[in-house]
Amino acid sequence: MTDAQDTAAEPALRATGGPRHQPLMSQPPADVESAPIPLLEPREGIPPVVATDEALAEVIAAFAAGTGPVAVDAERASGYRYGQRAYLVQLRREGAGSALIDPVGCPDLSGLGEVLADTEWILHAATQDLPCLREIGMTPTRLFDTELAGRLAGFPRVGLGAMVENVLGYALEKGHSAVDWSTRPLPEPWLRYAALDVELLIDLRDALEKELDRQGKLDWAHQEFDAIAAAPPAPPRKDPWRRTSGMHKVRRRRQMAAVRELWTTRDRVAQRRDVSPGKVLSDTAIIEASLAMPGDAQGLIGLPGFGRMGRRQLEQWQAAVDRAKELPDSALPQPGQTVAGPPPPRSWADKDPEAAARLSAARTAVSALAEQLNMPQENLITPDTVRRVCWEPPRERSVEAVAEALTGYGARAWQVEQVAPLLARAVSPAG
Repeated sequence: MTDAQDTAAEPALRATGGPRHQPLMSQPPADVESAPIPLLEPREGIPPVVATDEALAEVIAAFAAGTGPVAVDAERASGYRYGQRAYLVQLRREGAGSALIDPVGCPDLSGLGEVLADTEWILHAATQDLPCLREIGMTPTRLFDTELAGRLAGFPRVGLGAMVENVLGYALEKGHSAVDWSTRPLPEPWLRYAALDVELLIDLRDALEKELDRQGKLDWAHQEFDAIAAAPPAPPRKDPWRRTSGMHKVRRRRQMAAVRELWTTRDRVAQRRDVSPGKVLSDTAIIEASLAMPGDAQGLIGLPGFGRMGRRQLEQWQAAVDRAKELPDSALPQPGQTVAGPPPPRSWADKDPEAAARLSAARTAVSALAEQLNMPQENLITPDTVRRVCWEPPRERSVEAVAEALTGYGARAWQVEQVAPLLARAVSPAG
């Protein structure tokens, strides 16, 4: 049994009810039974919004002179604007305090990124914010993800508010998480909320580091963080129109072509107007129009999502449907998207009963180990990786061969060490 397996079984695990970590603030809660203390105001008050080059230069100088890791967060306008750009960036560092930066007024933060290049960045759910931070010139080389740390440590709820409350004993106000952050000027309550999001990230990081170290999982966490920091930007998704909600209802290729034409038209309009595509035309409307394939714009009016549109809008969407109708058969999309890797597990029993048996054994073993280590199965090893090894196992069914396969699929060293023996037994003829 590894150190992590041993400590995961300890009853004092914080994630399941041990003593609270003490935050680095005055008047912490006295014990685990005390109610969380509402965190209502940043320590130094709400910092001014930085929206000019001169103000940004002062922030860069202050954070360059600061010490220790830097807490970083970003607010987007998902559901309101096109794309996932950042509309506010929050930072906090010892010796520099907190800063709120407006990327609209200061679209290039590469200077700030450079002075923090060798600093550990603390983010919560880093993979959500890194793409929009990268767009404005901020890319960490080292990071600590407090959400992922919480998962590895076995916390059942890993949202920032839940983590701050369970680990530090403070309650964050989360009422503005889904607002339109492209609004200008930003209201004071929103700015207070944004500043508080980084107020305790450093404290949370320190407490989680201690907990991970106690469980013997700190090296595992560092491997995960390094992998996130080193990961290249995700490539553009192929055929994104296939992800339209309700796509499973569309069976015919010409109807699929209508979905593609409507989706592409919507995306072009949304980008031009800088609004969320869903505000231009709903997925439901796209699917219904594709299923109905109306003969003219008047035929769209009775369909969900089109009833209140003007004539020009209706003609725009009807033109997309008409383009799909006019396509030659050779230009119609194929029914299924070609996916690399094994087929859906539900079909394994028919296609390859032996592979299905391997997958069942592997899932049982991984589930038991994940429970023993007190972490989600998907953090122990991704389900896709398990499926790939079970569908097409290495020719030699040894632990070493399985470990090599896992590494080839991107598993980290700690995951390989934990899982390779289990999967080797699952894919062996006797397993």
